[in-house]
Amino acid sequence: MTPDTDQPLPPFDPDSPLDSEWPDTQVQFERLNGADLYFEVTGEDDGAAPVVFLHGGPGYNAYSFQAMFGERMPRRTVYLDQRGSGRSGPLEDTEQGADTLDLDTLVGDVEALREFLGAERIVPLGHGFGALVALEYARRLPTRTERVIVVNPWVHFPALALTLLAEASARRGVALDDPAAQVRAGTPEGQHPAVGAARIEQAFSLLNARDLLNALHFRDASSRLRLEFLDAEGQLVGGGEVQQALVNQGLWEFEYAPFLAELRRPVYVIAGVHDRSSYPEQVEYVADLADGDVTVLDAGHYPWLDAEDDFAEALEDALRR
Repeated sequence: MTPDTDQPLPPFDPDSPLDSEWPDTQVQFERLNGADLYFEVTGEDDGAAPVVFLHGGPGYNAYSFQAMFGERMPRRTVYLDQRGSGRSGPLEDTEQGADTLDLDTLVGDVEALREFLGAERIVPLGHGFGALVALEYARRLPTRTERVIVVNPWVHFPALALTLLAEASARRGVALDDPAAQVRAGTPEGQHPAVGAARIEQAFSLLNARDLLNALHFRDASSRLRLEFLDAEGQLVGGGEVQQALVNQGLWEFEYAPFLAELRRPVYVIAGVHDRSSYPEQVEYVADLADGDVTVLDAGHYPWLDAEDDFAEALEDALRR
């Protein structure tokens, strides 16, 4: 997750002329699947399945990836700000409303985008939480998916919560006290024990979300500062509304691992060895259950930040095979 900064997003006026700071970029703001979605399309349509970049967060944006790596994308690429995120419209203006935001809805947005573009198939490229959207799109719509590429995926959220709790405990110099057994013992029969939520609540009580995720995500301070500079330059902050909506739907209890075995399209994983929120545990789920082809880079959560050439090579290889 990208921590919420508790600052408002700059207003977006759909009636104003749409422009991009990158040349040869088509900017769109369309009502798709009941939501106002902002996306930019770059590259020539040469008949190959376009890449659809699905950012993480949840509630982040596609701006920083496009700014840092867009010129090196080897195919036509669509940079989507998912519903309620970045430059897309707020959740309160969607037909579904914030209370119904879930994985099904986010996948439906991607399919509506594909239909709008008129693409027979796409290549979902998902990062962090966005990997979950990419994988589920490929599972549900295999005939519309050429292949799926995920970067530092998150697919098992109770396990991710335990990773965060272990890191927070270590940094505070206290023993790891996993509340899982206590939560399970106190949960009435027939109800799901909220293990993930209890873990994450305890983790964030020890260390604030921003510091905790920074500790797990970045190879070094220079990478973190570079991303923070781009985020400030893009003036796209926030994301708390999307995060909270998904948490309300039980995000921290979600275990996607059983669904990975149902994937029927090629799965490629690009992992950063320094991203301890994803590697090795989360990556292993995808490798083992979805037969994912894994490439490990000397990088953190955002490999285009600190291993740009290696990431470009890994991405081209995943698209070529």
